Parts: sequence; structure tokens; C-alpha cells
Amino acid sequence: MKLKYFHDRKDISAFTLLEIMVVVTILALVVALSFPVYSKVVVLGQASGSMSNLRQLALANLAYAADNDGYYCPAQEPSNLIRWHGSRKSGGAPFDPNDGFLAPYLGYSGVVKKCPLFADMIKGSSSFEDGTGGYGYNATYIGGTPSNTYQPTHVSRVRHPERTVMFTTTAFAKEQGLQEYAFCEPFEWVNPNNQLSGALQPSTHFRAGGKALVAWCDGHVTAELPSKLGGSDYYGGDSGKAEIGWLGPERDNGFWNPEFKP
Repeated sequence: MKLKYFHDRKDISAFTLLEIMVVVTILALVVALSFPVYSKVVVLGQASGSMSNLRQLALANLAYAADNDGYYCPAQEPSNLIRWHGSRKSGGAPFDPNDGFLAPYLGYSGVVKKCPLFADMIKGSSSFEDGTGGYGYNATYIGGTPSNTYQPTHVSRVRHPERTVMFTTTAFAKEQGLQEYAFCEPFEWVNPNNQLSGALQPSTHFRAGGKALVAWCDGHVTAELPSKLGGSDYYGGDSGKAEIGWLGPERDNGFWNPEFKP
């Protein structure tokens, strides 16, 4: 009896090189088409986490105001050693992000949570003061006033808290890249007589799929498109290219100004 070995079969089928190439091409196309969707899902998830951080910051500031006769947290104090997000023991000492004005209201650690959208953007860069989490405070009008940089605003002065900026996602453009920046700057700086007195370098960062995340003075958080990107760049960066600018109307510093009238 003659044994019939496997290789004697005439009906064996196999993929041709052309068929393999077609399959590989289809798989590559599927991956290419799905990657933008995956990236978008990741950004949406990170943006959601960042909005939660901003909401906690806003609620912490409202709690601070409730404990301090209605005055919001100061953005900084005259010695320039303590800020809303941290402090230092002396001018040359390291900055400690565990001991700012808002620390007692930020949970067990007392540290501002880092924006998930920002972590990879500042790798390899140095910031003057780490610990902001990638968020900036409206120091001109809420953490301070035009007449007194160190005197925060009283909640009664904010006539429309639902459209007055408290915190935004921020960054500062510099020659070496991006750095953390503790304040969300309005369109212009304001002198002690409450007069607009010249352009500022923008710091509101539209990193959430082309939008900035904003915590308003009533505690709600939104994602906002820019009304203007770029502007003055005092440190060699390119704010426009980095998607840094402003939101809302420019007149009278718009949504930064608690007395703004649309």
C-alpha cells in the first residue's frame, strides 16, 4: 500500500504575494483611518480631566471667599513670596507648590492637579514657577484689582460671574518652547486709574483641540474658541504658532473685567 503524504495533495491553497500585499494595505488603511479617531478620543478624555481640575480650582476659590469675608484668593502678596499656587521661603529659595493661598482648599495634597493635556508639552522646558498645573488665574481683576495688585476682588463686585473669567488653561511662549504660567492675562494691562495701558503677552492656551478650558466665577467650566491668537512675544516665543491668545470680546478687556458691559 502506497502512503499518500501531505505534499502529494494537489488541492493545497496558499496566499499569493499579491494577496498578502492587498491584506497588508487594507490593514494599514484601517489603522490610518482609525488613528485620528483614537487621538480625538484621547484628547476628549484628557480635556474632561482638565475641566474637572478647573472646576475644583474654582470651587476652592469660592470656598476661600466664603471663609474670607467674600474676598477671592489673592493672586500674590507684596513680598512676592506667596502666590495662589505655591510659595517660597525667600527670594532665592526653591518654589514650593504645596503651600499657596489655595492649598488648604485643594484636598489632602494641597497641590494643583496637573492638566493632562499639558504634561507632554513642557517636557524638557523650564518654568519660573512650577506647580500651576498648567492653569492661570485672572490676577488683574479677580486675584487683584487694577488699583491694587495685591488686593483681591470681593464677590459682590462681579456682577455677572457666569461670564467673568476666573481660571483658564495657560502657557507662556518663550524661545525654548512653552512654560507654565500662573496668570491668564487680559488683552491689556490696566493702570491704577483703571485705564487700559498697552498690550500684554497672551497666556490663555487653546490646547484642547483648538479650544481653551475656562473656569468662570460662578464655578462652571466651558471650552472656548479663540477670538485672537498671537500678539506681543517678549521672550522670543511664537504665541500664535503655540495656539496662545485670548477669548471673547477685546473691548474693555472683555470677559476678564467683572464690570464689562457687552
